[in-house]
Amino acid sequence: MTRGSGRDGSPGAPRSVDVARLAGVSQKTVSRVFNDEPYVSPEVRRRVLEAAEQLGYRRNNAARALASGRTRSIGVVTLGTALYGPASLLMGVERVVRDTGYALRVVNTMEGDPAGVTGAVGSLLDQGVDGIVISEPIEEEGSEGDLSVHVGVPVLVLGAPPPFTASTVLTGAGGADLMARAAVEHLLDLGHVTVHHLAGPQRWYAAKDRLEGWRATLAAHGRDEPPVIEGDWSAASGYAAGRELAADPEVTAVFAANDDMAIGLIRALTEAGRRVPEEVSVVGFDDIPVAAYVTPPLTTVRQPFDTVAQEGLKRLVHAIENPQAEALPASDPPVDLVVRASAQPPPPPRTPPGRRRRTAARSRESTSSSPLPKGGSSTHH
Repeated sequence: MTRGSGRDGSPGAPRSVDVARLAGVSQKTVSRVFNDEPYVSPEVRRRVLEAAEQLGYRRNNAARALASGRTRSIGVVTLGTALYGPASLLMGVERVVRDTGYALRVVNTMEGDPAGVTGAVGSLLDQGVDGIVISEPIEEEGSEGDLSVHVGVPVLVLGAPPPFTASTVLTGAGGADLMARAAVEHLLDLGHVTVHHLAGPQRWYAAKDRLEGWRATLAAHGRDEPPVIEGDWSAASGYAAGRELAADPEVTAVFAANDDMAIGLIRALTEAGRRVPEEVSVVGFDDIPVAAYVTPPLTTVRQPFDTVAQEGLKRLVHAIENPQAEALPASDPPVDLVVRASAQPPPPPRTPPGRRRRTAARSRESTSSSPLPKGGSSTHH
């Protein structure tokens, strides 16, 4: 068997010195290439990677962990849910972590779990992860904002305030309030006097941020703030809210905190005879895959999950590998309002039938009592 045929760490498996010899470089250069360090020319990097591929060389991560004191793994705490937002953000994190060369370890928490984030973080620390991502959108009952565990590795918190103190705490995935502002601004720009809000459950930080964005936008424009209706993210709760809103003829625009609720809302409005968007405009949040194919196609705010994951993980890995360096700065994610057909200018104000009759009668009286032209004849020549 040739030295390049082994891929499983057996005695015949290739070593970094073999890659260096085949590529015509030093063993230190091979190490620099596989650690993705700077100051390696593209040509040298190509030769090293081609030699490694030819020999079937794979880095011994266990040995590297012993040498560096790191396990090359990142832990993720996330809510155990199939909802589009949390699930999509987790998928974005998984893609980015894979590209960084780190292993990923995921611990799910559940609503009502007494251990919650504390237990999940403790479990990941026991596994020796080099950093932790907390994508935890639920405000835990009884939480005082500080975990009862010592966190000695860098932590990235997405979509929520930091629940603890640690050696390095990074925050990311902000901007939900700015995205909500874009949705409400769009409806006000169309000419709606105010915008009603179908909010998500207020234990979720995501729902709180969208509510605050809606409220701040109405205040900035000096508009009345209608009562908030709270749903539970489901289309069924949107449908129930739609039945309630359909009974109010003053409702002409609704911002829903996610697309599922917006779709249920539209169904209820349509069944009640309130046409969307001719009588009531609706804007959602998330841009779920089906949003472009409902009737009418839904105007919504697209969440940049991959961008949030990429920037957040870049900052976390930098903190892991450069513990003495300044943290990389955060930036707000892009705001992407996807305009489709579920929103348009409001209908003209309706005049009640009785008022229309009285107005017409007054008009006839005015005409009949008007003075005759000179000559005493009402005949026009």
